Amino acid sequence: MKKAISMKKAISMKKAINMKKVQALKSPGFAKSGKALPFNLILIAAVCLGIFLALCVGKYPVSFSASLKIVFYNILGWQGDWDTMTENVVMGLRLPRVLSAVVIGASLSISGATYQGVFRNPLVSPDFLGVSAGACVGAAIAILLGFHSLAIQAFALAGGILAVALTTLLPRLLRSRSAIVLVLSGVIVGGAMGSIMGLLKYIADPTTQLPAITYWQMGSVANINFRSLAYVLAPMAVSMTVLLGLAWWINILSLGEKDAQALGANVAQLRGVTILCATVLTASSVSISGTIGWVGLVIPHLGRMLVGPDNRRLLPASALLGGLFLLFADTLGRTIAKTELPLSIITGLIGAPFYAWLLYKNHTRLS
Repeated sequence: MKKAISMKKAISMKKAINMKKVQALKSPGFAKSGKALPFNLILIAAVCLGIFLALCVGKYPVSFSASLKIVFYNILGWQGDWDTMTENVVMGLRLPRVLSAVVIGASLSISGATYQGVFRNPLVSPDFLGVSAGACVGAAIAILLGFHSLAIQAFALAGGILAVALTTLLPRLLRSRSAIVLVLSGVIVGGAMGSIMGLLKYIADPTTQLPAITYWQMGSVANINFRSLAYVLAPMAVSMTVLLGLAWWINILSLGEKDAQALGANVAQLRGVTILCATVLTASSVSISGTIGWVGLVIPHLGRMLVGPDNRRLLPASALLGGLFLLFADTLGRTIAKTELPLSIITGLIGAPFYAWLLYKNHTRLS
């Protein structure tokens, strides 16, 4: 009798704790809901302004008013009085890479924030399940076969999705649903893909193929055009919309597997959908730009500092911050030196000191 009473007390106490956690997610102090909306509006304005400023700067400078007119006149189908060279620079060269930088930065950031929430680990990045390593292998194979940009993009996308498929297959073979087993499977697949990548680089032609593979791995949006961006835009938009719609459930998953199940969440199904969408975002981004580090790791932390850890506010804020950050990094990379710097160099130079500062700021909680 006493055992039955104690069991009922334990169950009621657990339910009370779970309800407190849910109420904490709803509280203004957790979500900072009063600050999130105006902050996101400011970020949207900053991204739009950054796009038009990025169109102006470069080896061939264009005035702000001219870039504004060229873009809107082309959208409306009007004729302008500017020269063909200026229009080709703005519409043919800069606008595709500027929009790609915003879309890729947003995708990597929202993917990183999703992974960090689902796996309750702030050190998780979008490529920790092996997607970037698989995409690199796919792109390297396409380069070795002598294929061009669209085929390289397709091979990279297929390689990234195949790597994550292998990562999710290993826990099933082990008959385990543990998140830790899934992470370890990602480490195994990532290591195997890294070894295959080393082999491919070893057999590549050192004068033509090896430099192309190395440059692709360092990340760039210089060669992206509207056609290559259009191929991945639809899956990116769908995946991003699904993740934004599941932001509340990502909050529930961040409470832990047992607490999420107690609150009625289908943990396996939710985790599978979120991982699939985050993988599609990452693989699509890597397939057109190559590997770009630090964005999906650092930007979600910055978002938490500004709007709080509630994923209903964090995911859109991370997307906007990531787009703005990568836009700035790309503009800096093509203007700071005589030759264009790969994106991973710029993001690493900015992201590593910022992450070190975050580590110093939170060292008391980590110790």
